Amino acid sequence: MKYLDEYRDPQAARQLVAAIRQRSTRTWRVMEICGGQTHTLIRSGIDRVLVEQVDPIHGPGCPVCVTPLEKIDRAREIALREDVILATFGDMMRVPGSKGDLLRARAQGADVRMVYSPTDALKLAADHPHKQVVFFGVGFETTAPANAMALWLARQQDIANFSVLVSHVRVPPAVEAILQDPECQVEGFIAPGHVCTIMGCGEYEELTERYGVPFVVAGFEPLDLLKGLLTLVTLLEEGRAEVVNEYGRSVRPRGNEKAQEILNQVMKVGDVPWRGLGVLPGGGLVLREEFALFDAEKRFPAIEPPTEEPSECIAAQVLQGKKKPHQCAAFGKACTPTHPLGAPMVSSEGACAAYYSYQRYEEASHAL
Repeated sequence: MKYLDEYRDPQAARQLVAAIRQRSTRTWRVMEICGGQTHTLIRSGIDRVLVEQVDPIHGPGCPVCVTPLEKIDRAREIALREDVILATFGDMMRVPGSKGDLLRARAQGADVRMVYSPTDALKLAADHPHKQVVFFGVGFETTAPANAMALWLARQQDIANFSVLVSHVRVPPAVEAILQDPECQVEGFIAPGHVCTIMGCGEYEELTERYGVPFVVAGFEPLDLLKGLLTLVTLLEEGRAEVVNEYGRSVRPRGNEKAQEILNQVMKVGDVPWRGLGVLPGGGLVLREEFALFDAEKRFPAIEPPTEEPSECIAAQVLQGKKKPHQCAAFGKACTPTHPLGAPMVSSEGACAAYYSYQRYEEASHAL
């Protein structure tokens, strides 16, 4: 297959659906880790046509959604400084903090700008030498190498007015936290294709050995997910705990070693907080000491104490796969994309946004 349309071919999809139905002898609880996969699953109706074969549990694989509330508040606090230009991706600008989002900060006079890459932010710093330019860098292992490269270039080019507010998290520790939860009933995982493109499959093989659950690496188009589900259901039916790569056009066993090299030069594994999961050992990436001068949190010490999530928002349970979005009393009422209570309703990869966009208001489902 060479063209995008071929990954959306209706006849091929019907054949895969039929194969999954034939292969399944029961309903399997499977978690698609990545939010992009969640949106494909809901948008294409895969959850509806396989309701008796697969109970999809939506994982914490939305980088915007798992960014801690206190990090949003820190970004807003920094942005409101007169000497700062804060740059970030578009979906981060509407994520609510305890005192509003970055768009509201911009309405209050903050210089908040949307960029398409961290190097765009670096160029802003070069073009505005009398301003402090802060890039709010979030995401999984997928986006971390590009942010690391921007920091490496800043040091090489001696752009001293550039810094990064780092909020990078790692997927395997979050999956392990879910597996260690006594309430967990996930029986198999669709592993995130983009993360595996960078990091390879090795960490998931370690999880398979420790917990005896299968992982199938899949892409993001409907046929990618259906093929991944067929392979995963086959593994589950046969009682085989293995890692299978069904995203071979992008993922290599060892990942992108060049990206890993620049990432390891600039960042290291650290214990960091996740929204909904708390502080996870090895759960994220932090700057190495050699790049501490470019750490926005050190450059701009916190003024306001951290705050807690709104009590009516169940985003934490959604991110852990314990609740479906429509099981929240605020879903579609007090919480909408226009007036979100939590990040999963804002992000283009958030489960709540997917359910709202594709009208999954009262679907029958099972919480963990």
